[in-house]
Amino acid sequence: MGYDEAERRRRGTPAESGRQTGRHTATEGRDQRTTAAVPEQGLVPAAVLDDVFDDPAHGEPGRDRMAVHLVWEVLLLTVTAVLAVGLYRERPALFEGLGLRTLLVAVVALGLLTLAAGLSLRTAAPNLAVGPVAVASALHFAEQADRGLSEVVGWSSLVAAVGGLALAVVVVGLQVPAWAASLAAAAGVVVYIERRPEPVLLQSDYEPAASAFYLVAGFAALAVLGGYFGTIKAVRRSVGRYRPVGDPAWRRGLVAAVLTTLALVVSTVFAMFGGMLLAANGSGPVVPAPGFDLTLLAFGASLLGGTSAFGRRGGVTGTLLAVVLVTLAARYAVERNWEVSRYALAGVALAVGLLVTRLVESFGRPRSAGERTARWTDGRASTGWSLPPAAPAATWTPVLPEQPAERRPDPWGIERWDPEPGRWDGPDR
Repeated sequence: MGYDEAERRRRGTPAESGRQTGRHTATEGRDQRTTAAVPEQGLVPAAVLDDVFDDPAHGEPGRDRMAVHLVWEVLLLTVTAVLAVGLYRERPALFEGLGLRTLLVAVVALGLLTLAAGLSLRTAAPNLAVGPVAVASALHFAEQADRGLSEVVGWSSLVAAVGGLALAVVVVGLQVPAWAASLAAAAGVVVYIERRPEPVLLQSDYEPAASAFYLVAGFAALAVLGGYFGTIKAVRRSVGRYRPVGDPAWRRGLVAAVLTTLALVVSTVFAMFGGMLLAANGSGPVVPAPGFDLTLLAFGASLLGGTSAFGRRGGVTGTLLAVVLVTLAARYAVERNWEVSRYALAGVALAVGLLVTRLVESFGRPRSAGERTARWTDGRASTGWSLPPAAPAATWTPVLPEQPAERRPDPWGIERWDPEPGRWDGPDR
């Protein structure tokens, strides 16, 4: 490296300035790429959303909190136990022998209707036709049970499934509110019920009380396992996908359509089985009625158990406890000679259930729901890592400042070696 190169490096000549400018330009490019990698306000990378959102397209960040369901179910268990003790003091015979088995079948009958209502609620497609379907099924069972239990159950299940599928085609195909479509379906079922003006005597000797323990075990398994699987992130995300998050007329995709269809079909079949058990467990003829009291009672018990009226959210054992509580309350009113109609009981259950819905939606939503904007605008992700803030490109100096051109002594000049100018003490040449 010669003198000229060394001097240019020291002074910052245009050649070196060009290289410095190139380095700054590359740095600015890296800075712009880093800035582009930081998500803008309100936007979250899709790769991160898939890990933390219940619905990556329109969901809320994080998992739903289940503590509110746990607290509410403990309270339900306490009230149910107190009511059971009170009913036992009124009539101990209800908790032994045939009385206990009959009470358990009543729990299962209402439980199937509540499962039907709760399943449709979890998918945000409430099926308000469950009560009329139950009454129509009870009337049909009372009339045709002498043909054979398997034949009646088989044909009734097929008709209920086809009816539920037709309802689902209207709801999902036209993207209309399920409550309105199911009300129209309920009106059609009521027309079928009104064709029988007189009570119908049961034409079967089937006694569901004989298998009451198996029936209640099956219902409890359906209720608890269904609630447990509903707490799994993937299941909860899929089942609640039909829940509107913006314009309710927007279609929610193929997965939401298929699962909502299945929910409406299964809820109609559950209502059919619940009506059959009501007829078989009764001690008198089946009276034709619109059945909306059963619809209100089923939805009241479902909301009381912790299922949200908005869909998707629900507890684990809440449905089972709420069904037992409502059944015991109705029986306790009978034992105390209180004239309490199903509508009054259903109204109380619905009123309390709506308060529970508010609690579930307020304290059950993900903790980070209200923090997602602040969490992403500063570059932080859910895993705790953070992106270092990038300095704005405007702060970079494009070139080195020009240095003043001052006269410097030549390092090889004679002035540096001669202590006195003009003097030379060396030998003559």
